[in-house]
Amino acid sequence: MKYMLMIQSDESSPSMQGPSEEDLNAMGRYNEELIKAGVMLAGEGLHPSSEGVRITYSGEDRAITDGPFTESKELVAGFWIIDVPSKEEAIEWAKRVPLPEGQLEVRRVFELEEFDQSNEYVQKEKEWREKTGQSRTA
Repeated sequence: MKYMLMIQSDESSPSMQGPSEEDLNAMGRYNEELIKAGVMLAGEGLHPSSEGVRITYSGEDRAITDGPFTESKELVAGFWIIDVPSKEEAIEWAKRVPLPEGQLEVRRVFELEEFDQSNEYVQKEKEWREKTGQSRTA
């Protein structure tokens, strides 16, 4: 099963300003543990919301708002996607993230197999994944 570990922050926290050398080394060691255990599929930090945009959907209308999103109490500052057998193991890995402050959210990622396999677009995605080598399942 795939799980996403999301570092939550707000715009003023140090994690949104970029990691210190010490924090970068701690995250590097953590990533190395994930890689050695064979569970890490992806992991990235995100630039501050001041460099992003939000798109608000209302029917056919789209409204674009430039960052920063200082009114947000919970921004995603970075993430990992890990492939582990259970939610409990995902939580154990999440507890080891070397965050000096903040919160981490753990959420299960939908697997393609969980959707209606007779759906035309599910079939197209399966074909795309096979062609691109992204057909790995848990």
